Amino acid sequence: MELTQLRCFLTVADELHFGHASQKLEMHPSALGRYIKLLEASLGTRLLSRSTRNVALTAHGALFLEEAREIVSRADQLQLRFQKLARQNSGHLRIGAIDSAAISLIPLLLHIFREKWPDVEVQIMEDKTSKLLPKLKSGRLDLIFIRPPEKMDSELENKFLFYEDIVLAIYDQHPISQKDEIHADDLINVPMIVPERKVRPHSYDLTMDLFNGVDFKPQLIKISDEKQTIINMVAAELGAAIMPRWVSRMSVPSVKFIPLAKEYVSIRKKLPISAVWVKDSRDETRDNMMVIVMQELERISRQY
Repeated sequence: MELTQLRCFLTVADELHFGHASQKLEMHPSALGRYIKLLEASLGTRLLSRSTRNVALTAHGALFLEEAREIVSRADQLQLRFQKLARQNSGHLRIGAIDSAAISLIPLLLHIFREKWPDVEVQIMEDKTSKLLPKLKSGRLDLIFIRPPEKMDSELENKFLFYEDIVLAIYDQHPISQKDEIHADDLINVPMIVPERKVRPHSYDLTMDLFNGVDFKPQLIKISDEKQTIINMVAAELGAAIMPRWVSRMSVPSVKFIPLAKEYVSIRKKLPISAVWVKDSRDETRDNMMVIVMQELERISRQY
């Protein structure tokens, strides 16, 4: 019986769906199935009953679930504890950031941080919120800058920093490209390029929320989840996209960026940036970085 097998079992038990569980674990469904079979073989009993459509816990699976959860939790806590011990006075800081934070926030912070602590080795990992959070909890990252989920894990400390401003990206020869600001009604015949919600929920929701209260259904095109690709699709006249303002710094010919009308206050609160770290953990290097974040917060937020 291995920890990997237990993690696979717990994820399937939570999702009750092999496809969803394999996506969450970033694992091929066939590999997930093998881990479950190996676990069941080592225990000598079935933990899950499976049909073509449904997955359910067997009686033994329900009994095994909570103890398996406790074993994995204790293993994670043990790993995190010793990683923290190893890091004390190690002169390392591992930061994770979503693209919005990586483009402006991190370079500014690093410039100031290196002037004060030039001997500290800083490592940066850019990724999506959904992938940075597990790395933080497992001890592979010390501090992350993300879009905070609606329900934050109780083991994590969340410090809200600011909301990003939002613009419409549109082909510069489009009839509405000459407007000074954009209203939802302006987009009645404009295809909107959006990412998959499960990959970038904040980005998808802010586009959909813009159309609340209008008497038409927006035309949606799901082409890519990456901002650079979406902007290139806008340049190719495939549609428009609601995006963070920082994207306007990308050098893309034929694309114009127009702010939303001032009355869309609630939409502007759809792209929060937070700093997150493990609660009750001692880390002087991380705390030094957060001191800089708070000192520079007003200047940083103006760039967004």
